[in-house]
Amino acid sequence: MLREVVRIDEELCDGCGDCVPACAEGALQIIDGKARLVADNLCDGLGACLGLCPRGAIIIERREADEFDEAAVEEHLQRTAVPEAPAPAHGGHHSAAPPHRPAGPPDGFGGRPGMPHGGGCPSARMTSFAAPAPVPAPGKAGPSQLRQWPVQFHLVPPTAPFLQDADLLLAADCVPFSYPDFHQGLLAGKALLVGCPKLDDTRPYADKLLAILQHNDIRRLTVAVMEVPCCSGFVHLARQAVAASGKDIPFEVVVVGIRGNRLDG
Repeated sequence: MLREVVRIDEELCDGCGDCVPACAEGALQIIDGKARLVADNLCDGLGACLGLCPRGAIIIERREADEFDEAAVEEHLQRTAVPEAPAPAHGGHHSAAPPHRPAGPPDGFGGRPGMPHGGGCPSARMTSFAAPAPVPAPGKAGPSQLRQWPVQFHLVPPTAPFLQDADLLLAADCVPFSYPDFHQGLLAGKALLVGCPKLDDTRPYADKLLAILQHNDIRRLTVAVMEVPCCSGFVHLARQAVAASGKDIPFEVVVVGIRGNRLDG
């Protein structure tokens, strides 16, 4: 089938291994000094590993590949897990050092005991949530209006089902922390993409947003940014993507002040 899968440029890869813990499916391994994709069916194509490569050696490409197989992922993770050290007998002590456990998410934070790099981390697992409860009366705390996962711009593929026929909110990642009415006033009823126009490399964002607009019937695009100058990059790339898409998509810019107030009227 034709789908998105990671590709590693072996000439750029220096084998540092930074990408390996980021892959929740264990699809990446260091083999012969280079990061390699173990099998196509272990890669979900979400690109959680992209931002961890200091050499820019990993990209997402659309090509013929085996379908992503969650059952194969579980079997692979179990097969490659490092066994737990046996508990000592009552009153006894281990004479040998405990076995090395590869770096990964700490137990209790998405990791599993003995799991290899990245094993079990749900940070990039795509999920749609049930419709949220009705919006409460003003001044009263309400339920989360988040309708999907993941939310990080880097991790959401253009073909994610929750993007189809969606009102789309592109938010600078300081906005949810600063704007007290974020869930009810901005997020309700929308799909969400979050990123930082100052700290992130936004060049891939421009291409991905254009792909999202081209592959989906986006009803409306809202860009929420802070009043600081560096946030203007999100507005610029969003306007460019809408123009390049050739579609007539309603576009709104929301500006939040550093004290949490809206400045766009």
